[in-house]
Amino acid sequence: GKWIASYDKGLIVNLVCHMDMEKVHKKLVKGLRDYFQKYDLRKGVVGLSGGIDSATTFKIAVDALGSSNVFALILPELGVTSDENIQHAKMMANFFKVKSYYQPINALAVDFNIAPWKPNRIAQMNTKARIRAGLLYSFANSNNALVLGTSNKSELMLGYGTKYGDLAADIELLANLYKSDVYLLAEYLNLPEEVIQKAPTAELEEGQTDENDLGANYRVLDAILQMLENGKRKPSIVKAGYPAALVDKIQKLIKQNKHKREMPPCLAV
Repeated sequence: GKWIASYDKGLIVNLVCHMDMEKVHKKLVKGLRDYFQKYDLRKGVVGLSGGIDSATTFKIAVDALGSSNVFALILPELGVTSDENIQHAKMMANFFKVKSYYQPINALAVDFNIAPWKPNRIAQMNTKARIRAGLLYSFANSNNALVLGTSNKSELMLGYGTKYGDLAADIELLANLYKSDVYLLAEYLNLPEEVIQKAPTAELEEGQTDENDLGANYRVLDAILQMLENGKRKPSIVKAGYPAALVDKIQKLIKQNKHKREMPPCLAV
């Protein structure tokens, strides 16, 4: 497909993106629908950011639950979140006739930032993600709904997300799809090209992009992640054409962020 053909020359491309996206879509729709029916629930809420992960999650939720049972929260930080992302989020909600709520987080973030211990840059960034999670759960509690997570497999393996922030969810729809697969699925679902083509970003600070934070684009990251998942060691990955420093960084992220993928440890007594 178009996404596979765009891979850097010489790099391994045997990613999971060879999956049949029609089957993937059907499995995700059925899985989400079955989960809701099992617990006699009907409503789901998505934090709609204007990015590809939330848009794909949103579309699957609409297909599984129906537009009347899906709700979108659009939670920008004015001055940091791009107008483009805000408009794309509103456009998606309107197109699929989903009830949406627009709530900037600026005022809520101010109170955290004036705490007496003077939160540092990382704390301030993570607080924004946790404010959004708090708002999603406020809505979910108020409407007997579940929070639908938008994290993909690449992010979860690398721990690229905020604990109890964007990693907080009642069910994750994309957790078994690498970011590269999400692009393919989004194209299969005919999501807007302008949403698909944007540079991925958490927008926790101005100018932030995933690729700058992680040190490579997702095509390269996903190839390395899959090789590691398949038991390949650093020498063979480097021999395949990937920078040793990048492999080291990815292995370090996987190890140091392991706690984000697990429940907190419970001490024995």
